[in-house]
Amino acid sequence: MKIDFDKIGATPKHFKIELDGATLEGDLQKSGHHRIMLDGRVSGEVTLECDRCGSEYLHQLDTSLKLTIGDQMIEDKEDLDIIEFLDGMVDLSYILESEINALKGAYHYCDICSQSDEDFEVEF
Repeated sequence: MKIDFDKIGATPKHFKIELDGATLEGDLQKSGHHRIMLDGRVSGEVTLECDRCGSEYLHQLDTSLKLTIGDQMIEDKEDLDIIEFLDGMVDLSYILESEINALKGAYHYCDICSQSDEDFEVEF
């Protein structure tokens, strides 16, 4: 789902998008000439793979997401949660997909492995 950067104004614009069992819902609001604030929540569930045993399991999502979106290069050392869309379109699908991929890139243990105290070693 893409929204034209110029169509987002000072009044919050509500959105909701779903992708692979995850939902990003919130508001977009212009906060400067070249900045938009995204205030939203990521919810739903995604399939993750346990990094210890390799089994797949469902992980519940319920986190808030606050981002600054710009339509030009922004250098701000105080705000590192900036996404730049230089083509003038805000791609909400890309933002949700990035959040899912960041989660999948971290280490995860299923419920069984997270409660196990035994050493895990595989011999080849």
